[in-house]
Amino acid sequence: MIPTPFEYARATSLDDALVKLKAAGEGGKIIAGGHSLVPLMKLRLSEPQALVDISRIPELQGIEERDGKIVVGAATVHHDVASSAVLQARCPAVAEAAASIGDPQVRNRGTIGGSVAHADPAADMPAVLLALDAEIHLKSPRGPRVVKAADFFRGLFTVDMRHDEIITSVQFAPVRSAAYAKLHQRASHYAIVGVAAALDVRDGVIATARIGLTGATAHAVRLAGVEKALAGQPLSQETIERAAGVAGQDLGELNADIHASAEYRRAMVQVFARRALSSAMARS
Repeated sequence: MIPTPFEYARATSLDDALVKLKAAGEGGKIIAGGHSLVPLMKLRLSEPQALVDISRIPELQGIEERDGKIVVGAATVHHDVASSAVLQARCPAVAEAAASIGDPQVRNRGTIGGSVAHADPAADMPAVLLALDAEIHLKSPRGPRVVKAADFFRGLFTVDMRHDEIITSVQFAPVRSAAYAKLHQRASHYAIVGVAAALDVRDGVIATARIGLTGATAHAVRLAGVEKALAGQPLSQETIERAAGVAGQDLGELNADIHASAEYRRAMVQVFARRALSSAMARS
């Protein structure tokens, strides 16, 4: 199908993008890689009156470690996240999740900010950011705002983001003992079930654990039951097997589609929780 008519403007800076987005009103949309928005426009599920292109704004790109946190610019493409030496060394779960997204064309155009803002129920990054307790940094004409990942993802394609806000970066403390594992749909590589696990291990004991889940529910969520089963326990394969055994038991309604039934997804939550936790343990 063909999208409805729209105006297009390329922003040269973040401030310029904010001015253009404000001028467009509620009919304006941000576009960077376009891999989330353009398909919706072609199906006329989204009909923006104006697009503001932020893909070439230097201040929204790049990966660096600053003040004890890793900062990833919102317009950074997945390929750059996957190949980042900083992430591979300091927080490999993020790099490996980015490397599993789509295909080379998608990874070279799609951006981390676009993935987070779109919040597809089968997207990879939301689960990883939940496990890392990440912060989503936004800016609007009113000024900057920071939202924890745990509060950002609210429902099906629904996030805590106002129409005149732009995601500027995602930030998180580096965690070496973290991993991401997913069962992917063969054609799209979207997650049928994806689990991200991050462990805080002290003297051989799991002090805390954060487990993010995608693909199985309407939006990315934390697996609180697994986290509780891990906290305070010795780091061992036996502990992981026991904790993974309760994965998915406290979830309500699960997704069901042509790729997998709700029952199959619930079973796979346990399988991929075990795989992610085992990989995280190996890195601890």
